[in-house]
Amino acid sequence: MHAPQVPTADALPFRFRMRTRWSDDDALGVLNNAIYLTLCEEGRLRWCERLGLLAGATGFPFVLAASSLRFITPGRGGEEVEVQMGTTRLGRRSFDQAYRILRAEDGVVWAEAEATMVTWDAVGRVSAPMPSEFRAAILAHEPGLAKAD
Repeated sequence: MHAPQVPTADALPFRFRMRTRWSDDDALGVLNNAIYLTLCEEGRLRWCERLGLLAGATGFPFVLAASSLRFITPGRGGEEVEVQMGTTRLGRRSFDQAYRILRAEDGVVWAEAEATMVTWDAVGRVSAPMPSEFRAAILAHEPGLAKAD
């Protein structure tokens, strides 16, 4: 498994804040490892909402194909976090995103992650070409990707 290759903060245009729950700590008093992936998932949901990708949809128009996570500093429950994220690759049937999770109070980075999503035909249960509206919505919010495609 490779370590996530997360670009600098200025290349991660989407940000949101939320609070971890005190019950998110594990028996060692640090944020449970699964919570970091949940924060990335929450980021994808908010990203989809902002881009209008869920309007009229019955679910996400893609599935998670792979993820890689690197823990940097142990997080804690009951703290406000900032998730920085952005799309790093836009293909015909898939796209990659990078995430940085940090404590909002002082900017200490807790984790970095990458994920690959595959556009999905829920009826046929197979990967599908990325709809042009989907691609256009991403490029409208992350215009730097146009150069990479």
